[in-house]
Amino acid sequence: MPMIDPPPGPLEILQRLIRFDTTNPPGNERACIEYLEGLFKGRGFNTKILARDPERPNLLARLPGGSGAPLLLYGHVDVVPTDGQVWDHPPFSGDVADGFVWGRGAIDMKGGLAMMASALLSMEAEGESPAGDVIFAAVSDEEAGGDAGSRFLVEGHASEFAGVRFALGEVGGFATDVSGLRIYPIMVAEKQSCLLTLTFRGPSGHGSLAQRGGAMAHMAEAVRRIESRRLPVHVVPAVRESLSALARTIPFPKSLFIRMLLRPRLTNWALGRIGERGAVFDTMLHNTVAPTVVAGGSWPNVTPGEVSLHLDGRILPGFTPDDLVGELKSVLGDLCDGPGAPDIEVLYYDAGPADPDMGMFKTLASVVEEADPGSIALPTLIPGTTDARFFSRLGIQTYGFLPMNLPQGIDFTALFHAGNERIPVDALEFGAKAIRTAIRRYDG
Repeated sequence: MPMIDPPPGPLEILQRLIRFDTTNPPGNERACIEYLEGLFKGRGFNTKILARDPERPNLLARLPGGSGAPLLLYGHVDVVPTDGQVWDHPPFSGDVADGFVWGRGAIDMKGGLAMMASALLSMEAEGESPAGDVIFAAVSDEEAGGDAGSRFLVEGHASEFAGVRFALGEVGGFATDVSGLRIYPIMVAEKQSCLLTLTFRGPSGHGSLAQRGGAMAHMAEAVRRIESRRLPVHVVPAVRESLSALARTIPFPKSLFIRMLLRPRLTNWALGRIGERGAVFDTMLHNTVAPTVVAGGSWPNVTPGEVSLHLDGRILPGFTPDDLVGELKSVLGDLCDGPGAPDIEVLYYDAGPADPDMGMFKTLASVVEEADPGSIALPTLIPGTTDARFFSRLGIQTYGFLPMNLPQGIDFTALFHAGNERIPVDALEFGAKAIRTAIRRYDG
């Protein structure tokens, strides 16, 4: 019989993935997807390419398993731009230096795809059969909304995911140090994106005239109030689960402050005394709006009669755009009354699931806790959005599970979308082994 070469490991796969420039826009993910398709096809996997745009395809590969429900592993191959950033190694080089793989996508999220692909290829090579089929999905366009990627798959090819209840994707599973403890947060829920525009109107005229209280003034006061006042406190089930687990883990007196966060009358007081980490908890306990874009005016000596303020809104699970608008109005107060009141328009909203399905969490927690003795895995809610919101429409619970045993001193979140994005080689190998273990323990 002819000898079959062993499959490539996560390091080799990641280096190849980084070298495809899949900056979105425009994406151009086709060559990268074709490389992954070749890896799986070459090992006898059933593969399928599905595309709304031929240059922006999506790959499905299936490892056959037993009669249990299928398990989904997915991630995106597109990356954000590198313009204006400082890099010690070229961003599309995949260089290995100082124990790291350097390049755009190393963390977000070609590194995760390399872990997943390596885990599945090695299982096939050794003849392992999981409890149910394992579906690998490499998608395009996540960084710009997912229209050509996961949204397209969910809305046009839902049958490909029939029977799937659980999925592994981003963001979570990376080691972080909290009060001297080694914590692995596993994402079980995420906030929902809701983009708003406030349009203010008032008298226009010559800039030399001392007009006060116009559109620009109302907008400036709106920004001041948004920046100085929090929206109401909400302790949703996913956050209660997360913070309760954290409070049981960390020592007193820090545990007391975490418990205070769960009491709405004390939440904001406690946030002010936690320090820098309070910013993380702040987003978990409030709907938020952040001023991001201002538009208006045409000439320096003309007072504009209309200006617009764009807000990046993030909504907790179980809430709606109407809830967010109502809370925003409560913060703006009397600015929403009278002739100068702004028009508020919801530009974009993608709903997500209200409550997480924790059915696979203990399995995943046991994987990282055994792989890194003395560590603790905790469920968490992330403030951003991922493709999980689309797959949730099919009843699929995504866990952010890309395990990385990061050394102390590395701020994982600071590497997202940043210059010098990189991942430790050891963490890459750790993640591939952990994902393979999770697949083995999945009982279907």
